[in-house]
Amino acid sequence: MTIDINGLSLKELKDLQSQVAKAISSFEDRKKKEALAEIEEFARAKGFSLAELTGVTVARKRAPAVAKYANPADSSDTWSGRGRKPRWFAAALAAGKQPDDMAI
Repeated sequence: MTIDINGLSLKELKDLQSQVAKAISSFEDRKKKEALAEIEEFARAKGFSLAELTGVTVARKRAPAVAKYANPADSSDTWSGRGRKPRWFAAALAAGKQPDDMAI
């Protein structure tokens, strides 16, 4: 496959560059997954899990936090009470509302 890059516009060159970067990343990810699968299979054949051999524990994914507060103006806009306060929550507090007023 031969591409005459001298005849391409700047936009076409940038598009090509983006496509190449994505292809490289995809290729590397595929190769890493293949290598990991081979290593896991080898460990299983020896009677171990990969985590046992490496001492690395697999992190468990946390369930999403349950919403505790809802925006009075738009009930679909919610907040769990964790992390930074949303602007609507801070504005409601400044306007004199209590957190219990916005509780779900």
